Amino acid sequence: MSEYDYVVIGGGTAGSVIASRLTENPDVRVAVIEGGPSDVDREDVLTLRRWMGLLGGELDYDYPTTEQPRGNSHIRHSRARVLGGCSSHNTLISFKPLPSDWDEWEQAGAKGWGAVQMEAYYARLLNNIVAVDEADRNAIARDFVDAAQAALGVPRIEGFNKKPFDEGVGFFDLAYHPENNKRSSASVAYLHPFLDRPNLDIWLETWAHKLEFDGSRVKGVHVRTKEGEEVLVKAKCEVLLCAGAVDSPRLLMHSGVGPKADLEKLGIPVVHDLPGVGENLLDHPESVIVWETNGPIPENSAMDSDAGLFVRRDPEHQGPDLMFHFYQVPFTDNPERLGYERPEHGVSMTPNIPKPKSRGRIYLTSADPEVKPALDFRYFTDEDDYDGRTLVDGIKIAREIAKTEPLANWLKREVCPGPDITGDDELSEYARKVAHTVYHPAGTCRMGAVDDELAVVDPELRIRGLDGIRIADASVFPTMPAVNPMIGVLMVGEKAAELLRGDA
Repeated sequence: MSEYDYVVIGGGTAGSVIASRLTENPDVRVAVIEGGPSDVDREDVLTLRRWMGLLGGELDYDYPTTEQPRGNSHIRHSRARVLGGCSSHNTLISFKPLPSDWDEWEQAGAKGWGAVQMEAYYARLLNNIVAVDEADRNAIARDFVDAAQAALGVPRIEGFNKKPFDEGVGFFDLAYHPENNKRSSASVAYLHPFLDRPNLDIWLETWAHKLEFDGSRVKGVHVRTKEGEEVLVKAKCEVLLCAGAVDSPRLLMHSGVGPKADLEKLGIPVVHDLPGVGENLLDHPESVIVWETNGPIPENSAMDSDAGLFVRRDPEHQGPDLMFHFYQVPFTDNPERLGYERPEHGVSMTPNIPKPKSRGRIYLTSADPEVKPALDFRYFTDEDDYDGRTLVDGIKIAREIAKTEPLANWLKREVCPGPDITGDDELSEYARKVAHTVYHPAGTCRMGAVDDELAVVDPELRIRGLDGIRIADASVFPTMPAVNPMIGVLMVGEKAAELLRGDA
């Protein structure tokens, strides 16, 4: 069969939710088109603490970054090529977006996506979201929490999802099973229990490369199976594009939907001129400060970055304006390019920009769908250098924490940037050159009001000017949530499924 009621392109974080929810109705037939293999029985994928081994490997689309004059041009953006998408690939840090995040969306034209309306979708999530287990709470991470609280006077938070916060330090909530360190990813929670549903077909290692149109209506998608067979998979009702913030706009542009001048330049026939496709590229850039420890660190951990800190420097700011992950490993991949050496034993703090001001874009460089698109994040290009200054403040705050007991007792020396780097200009240059991503690209098919010409989808997630297709993934984010976005993507999936059922 290659005709279904719904075709979901991408078996990732949101796609898994939508496919699962739609097939709860036995009369609805759904196909999921997933470019990667299954995660079932794959210990390398399902074991959370093995996440770093997936980066850059066979299950990673591994997108490079264009030249970044004010940032790090060597950043590789991992996008997962496996069932469950990035929830099968990431650390599963689980934050419900803050009320101010959702309200910002509504103010940007996403009517019906405010904090009050969105709260209900969090309660529907099937993932096992729990605080880092006591057995996984590494001694040095515990001492980081104590030191940050003592140095900064921020509250200790036990359960970041219990109530909204502006600042605080504590162990994260994770979507995992602590008893065996297994993921509770989108695929594990939403698809694994239902793989025997007769109305659900998952096309694995199948690549979607072009949408099929009948006038302004999307009728299906052209795919290439792992055997090399070209198939048109048709949708009687709707196509759901859930390929993520890189591959959703990429597929649209290769199908002739996007900025007209750009497509014409590459010889791609224009089906629908939609200038916002690929624009508004968001990310959470962060830098890193590394210390050598006095000896080895205890082995117990959920995923080596189990605790974190939020700070609000500006009392007028809605929510936190600086975040840190605390890594129980010396995270020196980028500093080593500048000549720093990785210590045998060490830890890192990663100052992160919750609400970055810089905006980038994704664009095609070739009409060949096999050629990767260009990802130009335009890191640190915002007009008043808010992003760069945030990282400088972060390094200074990290140093204050490092001087404070009980963490100070663990630390032998600051490896990078090193205690001699103290001026704001020097700190900024270091912070930007070693900056990395936390793999949170978003915003490239942003949602907005129906009369917003640069919005790609309306508040019902329908693509403006087209019928029979919606987008549901991080690409629809109008703005970046202050927190790690995975739960937000799951909630987008839940709301999309409800919209579809309501229209059906």
